[in-house]
Amino acid sequence: MPEVESTKFDKSHPYHRKPETERRPFFSCWELQSYYGESYVVQNISFDIREGEVLALLGRNGAGKTSTLRTIARTDSPSLKYGEIWLDHQPIHEMTSYQAAQKGVQLVPEDRRIIGGLSVEENLKLAQIEEPHGWSFERIYESFPRLAERRKQEAVTLSGGEQQMLAVARALARDLKLLMLDEPYEGLAPVIREEIARIVVDIRDLSITAIIVDQDAMAVLQYSDRAVILDSGEISFSGSAADVRDNKQLPEQPCSLRIYSSIEGKTWVRFCAHPNNSGLREKCA
Repeated sequence: MPEVESTKFDKSHPYHRKPETERRPFFSCWELQSYYGESYVVQNISFDIREGEVLALLGRNGAGKTSTLRTIARTDSPSLKYGEIWLDHQPIHEMTSYQAAQKGVQLVPEDRRIIGGLSVEENLKLAQIEEPHGWSFERIYESFPRLAERRKQEAVTLSGGEQQMLAVARALARDLKLLMLDEPYEGLAPVIREEIARIVVDIRDLSITAIIVDQDAMAVLQYSDRAVILDSGEISFSGSAADVRDNKQLPEQPCSLRIYSSIEGKTWVRFCAHPNNSGLREKCA
């Protein structure tokens, strides 16, 4: 078994201090510090998630959102240098990415990682090549009828939205405890975005603990319980999703977060509308 790079371990973390009857959030990360080479990309990130909650992880491009997800999933890059990650009483920070996946950590990356040369069903079978298993194929096809219709089709020939469905379904085929979605709406047509939104609603209704990253802040916040906003690899806001949704600058059309600044201890959030979801050609509200 490959060795796991050791990280500093601190018994003062609240996860360890609380009495057993009050312990513990279902997921907890504490003072995460991750680096690409000598450059830090995640600095002192700490937050908790209760079982069944959906957390929106927000921030402008380059804020450290994807790096935070990859750190939690224990990928080789970025490298976790300090901090702790706990999921259902398991020390994820002491594990490899393979071991973390075995304990229920499932990351659906932005590029979806669909395996070429295999059909939709073969991609799903590959997810269950080892135990523990999650959803049955019958349940997956019931929840994703498009995949059922295309089960024999080569997976890489699916549309972008259908590939996103397959990537989520593949995660559900494993014994899932924490689902992380990186940019699930990116580059999708409005009709497919609606289907992905339905999947997110289903995830919440099934009490699946999830972290969702997306530039479309309003779409994610609509279905989230809590929100964490990152800026330059650090947390600039942590609280309820309702607090961010109720911000009067949040427009009704798709939007992203542009500016966060701390003035006299308050975090100010500016939302920028992009009706075509086109990214940079935005008009700030």
